[in-house]
Amino acid sequence: MLGDNKLKLFLDLINTSGKEELIWMNGYLNGLVKAQGSIQAEPVTGTPAVNKITIVYGTETGNSKKLATEFASKAKQQHIHAKVVGMDQYRLTDLPKEEYLLAIVSTHGEGEPPIAAKKFYDHIHQNGFKLEKLKYSVLALGDTSYPLFCKTGEEVDEQFNKLGGRRIAPIQKCDVEYEEEANNWFSNIMKNLADTATTLPVVVPLPAVAKKTGKQIYTGTVLTKINLNDRGSNKETWHIEIAAEGLQYQCGDSIGIVPENPTAVVEEIIAVAKVDGTKKLVYKNEETTVYDLLKYKINIIYLTERLVKQYAEITGEDIPATKMDLLDLLKIYPVKDTAQFETIISKMNAISPRLYTIASSPAAHEGEVHILAVKDEYIINDEKKVGLCTGYLSEVQINTEQKFFIQANKRFRLPAEDKDIIMVGPGTGIAAFRSFLAERDATGATGKNWLFFGEQHFALDFLYQTEIQNWFETGVLTKVSLAFSRDQHFKLYVQHKMLKHAAELYEWLNGGASFFICGKKDPMSVDVENTLVEIIQQQGNKTLEESKKYLEMMEEEGRYEKDVY
Repeated sequence: MLGDNKLKLFLDLINTSGKEELIWMNGYLNGLVKAQGSIQAEPVTGTPAVNKITIVYGTETGNSKKLATEFASKAKQQHIHAKVVGMDQYRLTDLPKEEYLLAIVSTHGEGEPPIAAKKFYDHIHQNGFKLEKLKYSVLALGDTSYPLFCKTGEEVDEQFNKLGGRRIAPIQKCDVEYEEEANNWFSNIMKNLADTATTLPVVVPLPAVAKKTGKQIYTGTVLTKINLNDRGSNKETWHIEIAAEGLQYQCGDSIGIVPENPTAVVEEIIAVAKVDGTKKLVYKNEETTVYDLLKYKINIIYLTERLVKQYAEITGEDIPATKMDLLDLLKIYPVKDTAQFETIISKMNAISPRLYTIASSPAAHEGEVHILAVKDEYIINDEKKVGLCTGYLSEVQINTEQKFFIQANKRFRLPAEDKDIIMVGPGTGIAAFRSFLAERDATGATGKNWLFFGEQHFALDFLYQTEIQNWFETGVLTKVSLAFSRDQHFKLYVQHKMLKHAAELYEWLNGGASFFICGKKDPMSVDVENTLVEIIQQQGNKTLEESKKYLEMMEEEGRYEKDVY
C-alpha cells in the first residue's frame, strides 16, 4: 500500500488527468507489472486498512437510503464498521473529524438538493473550516432526462475537494437504472480501502463512462383531449390521447413531456427587455434565436433562488432570496442593456421534462399513449399562476404534433396474471390503475382486482367513471371502494375506506395480494401507508414494529409498490 504522501500525489495525478492520459498510464503500469513478473510478491492478507467508515445519504424517494443500508451491510461482511446516517440527521460538527466518508445523494427539482439534504449541503458550502483528514467518494443519483443531471452530487464532490478532502474514488453518476453502477462503485471503494499488503502497484479503477440513456424521442399526433371534470368542479383534469408509430412501453411507465413557454409571456419579456427576438445566440453549443430560446429552450417560470441570486449578481441589484418568474424580475429589477439580458438568458436552465404516469395499456390501446394531468393553479403575491406543463397540456390542440419519450419504471409493475392486486389511487393517481385494469381486461388475467379511488365530489370529479363501472359490471374489478371528500359534512378519504374494510383487506394481503399506491406523495401516500400499518397491526394482532416488518417483507417480495410525486 502507498504511504499517505505518495497516495496523495498518485490520486492528484489521476484526478487531474484526461481519459486518454489515464488509459496510457493504466497500460504503462500493466507493462511494468508484467516486466517484473519474476519478483516475488508478498501474500495478500485481506486485512482492511480501515475499520470504520461513515455513509451519509440525502434522498427524496428513498433510493439513497436503501443503497446506504445495503452498502453498510456489505462493509460489515468485510469487517469494516459502517455508520449510516441521513444528511438531515448528521451532526455537522463531526464532519472535520471524519476520515472515511461516502456520500450518496440525489438531485431534486431544478438541480437542487433534496429537502432532507439541504442543511448538509448548505453547511459544506459555507466557509470557515477545512476537511484535511477526509477521504471520500460521492455516489450521485439522478435522471438524464433532466438538464441538471446529478448536479447536487457534482457540487458535493467538488466542495469536499475544495475543503481539502481527498477522493477515494471518482464520483459515480447514475441514471434511473442505478443498481449495477452503484454496486460497482461501492465494490471499487472496498477494494481501494482493503490493505492487500502486496508489493505490486495499486491500480485505481478508471472512472466508469456514463451510460447513454438511449431514450427514444417519439413524434406523435394528439387524437383526443377531454376535461374529465364536470361543469362546476374546482378542477380541470385533462385526458389526452396521443398516437405514435413504433410505440413501446409497459403498464407503470411514465411519459415525459417537454413543455413550451406561453407565447404571450415570451413576447412580453422581449418587449420589456427591449431586445430583438430574431437575433441569434448560442445556447449550449446550439445556435438559436432569442425568441426560440425563450419559447422552447429555457425555463423562465418560477426561477429557483439560485438563479435569482445569479440574476442579482449580473445586474448588480440587491434582490432578497426568493423564487420569481423571469418577467417579474425584469419588471422589478430591469437589465441595464441588451448585453446584460443576453448574459442572463445564456446562463439559465433548460426546460425540464415533466413525467406523467401513463394512463393507457399497450394491450388495450395499441399504438397510443394516454396522459392524465390536472391543471396546476397556485397563488404567488396575490397573483394566480398556472403550472408550466399542465397549462401547456390544457391548451394543446387535437391533430397537432407532440414530442415525448417513455420513462421506464421497473419498480412499479403488474404481478403475474393470476395474482391479486389492491390499488389505491385518488385523484390523478387513478392513471396507473386505469392502465393496470385495461391491461388485465385485454389479456384476460384471472387475478382479483380491488380499487380505492377518491376525489372531491361524486357528480363532478369521478374520473373515468363509466370505464370503472363497466369493469366492475363485467367482473374485471372485483371490488371498488370510493371516497368523495366534499360530499358530506366531514372529510372522507381513501384511508378511511381502507379502515372500513380492514378485515377483508388484511385477508387479501395474507393471501398474497400486491398493494399499489399512486398519486400525491404528501400527505396522501404517507396517510395511506400509516393506515396500512395500522390495519396490519390490528387485524394481524401484531406490535407496531412487527407490522412495519410485515410491510418491509411485502416490499422485499415486490408486493408493496409506490409511484408517488
